[in-house]
Amino acid sequence: MTLGPLMLDVAGTELTADDRRRLSHPLVGGVILFSRNYRDSTQLAALTAEIHALKSAPLLIGVDHEGGRVQRFREGFTRLPPMRSFGEIWNTHPQRARALARETGYVLASELRAHGVDFSFAPVLDLDYGASSVIGDRAFHGNPHAVFELGQAVMLGMKDAGMAACGKHFPGHGFVTADSHVAIPVDERSLAAIAVADLVPFRLMIEAGLAAIMPAHVVYPQVDERPAGFSRIWLQQLLRRQLGFDGTIFSDDLCMAGAAVAGGVVERVAAALDAGCDMALVCNRPDLADEVLARLQVDWPAPARARLARMHGQPHPPTMTALRESARYVDALHHIAGLGLDSADLNLQIDPTDYCGRA
Repeated sequence: MTLGPLMLDVAGTELTADDRRRLSHPLVGGVILFSRNYRDSTQLAALTAEIHALKSAPLLIGVDHEGGRVQRFREGFTRLPPMRSFGEIWNTHPQRARALARETGYVLASELRAHGVDFSFAPVLDLDYGASSVIGDRAFHGNPHAVFELGQAVMLGMKDAGMAACGKHFPGHGFVTADSHVAIPVDERSLAAIAVADLVPFRLMIEAGLAAIMPAHVVYPQVDERPAGFSRIWLQQLLRRQLGFDGTIFSDDLCMAGAAVAGGVVERVAAALDAGCDMALVCNRPDLADEVLARLQVDWPAPARARLARMHGQPHPPTMTALRESARYVDALHHIAGLGLDSADLNLQIDPTDYCGRA
């Protein structure tokens, strides 16, 4: 049995009968977890084990766990800093910023792997133009090369812990003010203007071995009238052919307002897969997930299946108990302790408008 092209969510801290029915469908290949799916460490490990056991080819389990205001699991996990913290350090101490970013990537990934999560949708590679509230301090910096250096460091830390990274939101979400969760952002810049700025971190990260990319629900009308995640120009001509990316492409949540231009949910999924996405996300709408499972007709290519298989976390990760006895993990915690968390971040709740629309 191979993985299917859909990633769905589940209702709570344990699988329901409806969850099992949906996840067992041949079209489903992955599960995205949210904060509502987490009660404690033991429960999360049991949930991911049950999800992985549903199919002979285990479903991928992903989560939006970046640090700062977008961190789905908190109690029992290390509170991670927003990525802008590293950009601020970069301004005066680039080498220290890279080292801390790598340690943070390692802690992020090792804790998730210890609980059975395969990968996180991180890091954010958008540039910080000071314009986008939905990106904000999720971005490392406004300098493309700083974003690459810090993004690569996080990616390497994740790799140290046996996890692949997923850069987002290609080709760049930071320039627009509108939030694609509730609107359809439009970026009027030319391809040349985007290429010399926003595309730089993606190009360099691809050259450095980035495993996965998530496109933005943003329209760039000087390039294509369709949002990037539905655009063959962006995903096939530019990302695959010109930039040489051979990793996995995940759609952003197709229930977001920024995806509405493609029609109903089945049409959105079909359009994303046709444009070049390997896996389409349908989140927080079980009724729409059922509609897709009932109606979607897709000819899914073998290369997409092979790319998705590479997103599984490395097998036999250390448990949390073993991690706490590991010098690497303890040293990493010491280095990042309190980083970027000396203000309101300590009490910050997950923004319900963050990725995939709900916590």
